[in-house]
This record gives sequence, C-alpha cells and structure tokens, in this order.
Amino acid sequence: MSKEIRQSILNNGLKIITAERPQLETVSLGVWVNTGAASESAEDNGISHFIEHMVFKGTKKRNARQISEDIENVGGATNAYTSRHFTCFYAKMLKDDLELATDVICDFITDPTFDNGEMTKEKEVVVQEIKQSIDAPDDLVFDYFQAAAFPHQAAGRTILGTTEQVRGFTRERMLGYMASHYTADNMIAVAVGKVDHDKFVKMIEERMGALPAHIGFTEEEQRYTGGGRVESKDIEQTHLVLGFRGASYLDKDYYRYSVLSTIFGGGMSSRLFQEIREKRGLVYTISSFNQALKNAGVFGIYAGTTPKELNELLPVVATEIKKLTNDKVSEAELKRAKTQIKASLLMSLESSSTTAEIMARQMLLFKRIIPTEEIVAKIEAITADELLNLAQRIFVTTPTYALLGCEGHTYPGYDEVCALLNK
Repeated sequence: MSKEIRQSILNNGLKIITAERPQLETVSLGVWVNTGAASESAEDNGISHFIEHMVFKGTKKRNARQISEDIENVGGATNAYTSRHFTCFYAKMLKDDLELATDVICDFITDPTFDNGEMTKEKEVVVQEIKQSIDAPDDLVFDYFQAAAFPHQAAGRTILGTTEQVRGFTRERMLGYMASHYTADNMIAVAVGKVDHDKFVKMIEERMGALPAHIGFTEEEQRYTGGGRVESKDIEQTHLVLGFRGASYLDKDYYRYSVLSTIFGGGMSSRLFQEIREKRGLVYTISSFNQALKNAGVFGIYAGTTPKELNELLPVVATEIKKLTNDKVSEAELKRAKTQIKASLLMSLESSSTTAEIMARQMLLFKRIIPTEEIVAKIEAITADELLNLAQRIFVTTPTYALLGCEGHTYPGYDEVCALLNK
C-alpha cells in the first residue's frame, strides 16, 4: 500500500481512508454507502436513487438553498449518484473548506429532513428523469437488456424505479430503508488531496460516530439467466444489445474479460469497430463491454444501426464471435489492449475524485485497497491462450438479446438470433 494512504476505523465500524497529495490545493471527498438498486426489494425499487435526490432538499442544519449556497460560496461542488451496488455523496473543495464539505455530506446521511412538501415536488422531478430515460432509446434498450439478463430479480430492475413506485414513497419508508442500510459498517468515508488524515478522522467521528454499527439486511445474489426482448418505437435508429455470461467484480478472470473486451470492441482499433464500421459501414456506434456485479456479470455488445443494415450486421457479429473462439488473438492485439487498460487506469489515478472513488469501491468490494502494481501485474500476465479459452467459455452460455427498433419494421426474434449464433 502507498505510504500516502492511511486508514482508520471508528468504534462503530465506519471506515475512513485518506490519500494525501500535498502538491494539490484541493480535496475530493465523499461517503460511499454499500447499497443501491441491487439491494432493493421489488417494492422498494428506486428508493436508493430517490433518497440520493431527497437529501439535497434539506437537512436539520440547512435547507436546499443553503446547501447549494454554502458549497458554491466557497467555489466548491457537490453531487451524488446511485448505481446497482453503491450510493455516493461527494464534493470537491479548496483545502481550507474541507470541514464545511464534510459537514454538508455527513448531514445528508445523519440528518435529512425528508420534508413532505419537498418530497412531493422532487417526486415529479424524478418522474421526469424516468420519462427522459424512456425517451432515450440507447438508455431504454439497456433497461430491456438488464431485465432479460436478470429476470425477476433486483439486478434486472432499473435504478430509477417506476413512476408509480416513486410517487408511492413515504418519509417513513425512506427513513426505515436508511436505518437498515445506512449503517456504519456499511459505508466508507474517503478524502484525497491536501488532507490531514487525523483531522479528517476527527471531523467524521464528530458527525458520524453515533451512527448504529449494524442493523443488517440481505442483498439477494445476482443470477445471470439470459433471454430476449424485441420492441419498436417511433425512432430513427435501431439499437441492439447482445450479451453472454460475464465476470463479477470478484471473478478471478475479471481482468481477462477486460482485455478480451478491449480487443473485441474496446476502441477504434478493435475488431468490431474495424470490421463493422470501418470496413462495412454498417453502424455509427459499436462496442463491447463487461458489466460486473458483485455475484455475476454480462459480457455484451452494443450497436446502433438502421433496420436495413441490421440483417447484415447480425451475421457479421456472429462471424466475429466465431473468429474469437477459433483462433488466438495476435500478440500485437494483446499488447495494445494491455497498454490501453493500463494507461486508462494510470491516467484515472491522476484525478483526486476518481482516486477516491476507486479506493472506496475496492474497500467495499474487496475489503482492501489493491495496489496499482498488483493490478498491472495481473494484466501483464494474461496470455493469448487464456483469452482463447475464455472466449470459448463465454460464447457457449445462454445469450441475452435486446432490440429496440423503428416502428413499421420486422426484426429477428430471440430464437432466430440464437440459431444464428449456433450455426
């Protein structure tokens, strides 16, 4: 572990990490909570995201306007996000305003008011966000894909929830969810930049030291199943996502999946981009990805095309998959992919905000901060033989197929796509 990184644990189990960068004049800080859409019941779907919104509407110390003004008066910025596994509240400030930012963020967690009047207004704001997502076909097709890959489970539901559920949330329900999920042992506070570790620990302890240590909740295990969904809307482009069983964050092959995805569809030099866009002109966008969850993952391909060109696109994708499973990748491809991943990692660590996020995620997932040298060594050790073996294991799993097309056209169904892949 780097000497600049220090860790402490409060008596209630809350973990605190700092990474001192004395050359900076700023501090990036945040509190990451080990809960998100994958932790929600069907009835609570969307509640993590709605809580993320509502804490900005007021705490016992500050109303919504005071929160914004206190941060912006000193030139800082604060925000939040919700994912399938995490909810994060974060800020970036000048070094002398660290305590102010810490106070605001801790208030979000310990003293939100959830005023009923503000809640009524914010529900409609989130409903507009849901509608905006529905109107964005490249977002909506991934919702279809997620639901097909993980049917009837939390991992397959949207992060935003539905309009009916959001409008039904009550103050008591939100406070109950926070009481069971926002416990000290289920969160971590991180600061990176011009920060004194001991002083930051004292700031956090004064504000969050009284949080309950543990209440307990059970997060259902994610189970990749696979399946299909084809829909049409009044849109101009057809959006396609094709997927297979992938790697979880904890999978021993996680970095092999990353390297394989980079070679297959990870940039302009990738196989899919070169063959399908550059050579054939069948798409504007095509890429591959490994979406990792705690217990499961999906290795997928996304493409945006026209109804006419889809019929040519699908067989070409199937051919490229077969090539990946029949022949080893070249040493040039392997070297380029490794370099891309390493460069992306090292460049991201130059950002104090990204460093804070990486450290928080690693602690919540792995219970330790993974040295960069260890990650680089794992990437460097990957061989072409290992990637061939991995590809042969990926593409025999049950496919997931989601398509959002233009009205008035006929599209291949799930069985047709499976038959094409099995030729």
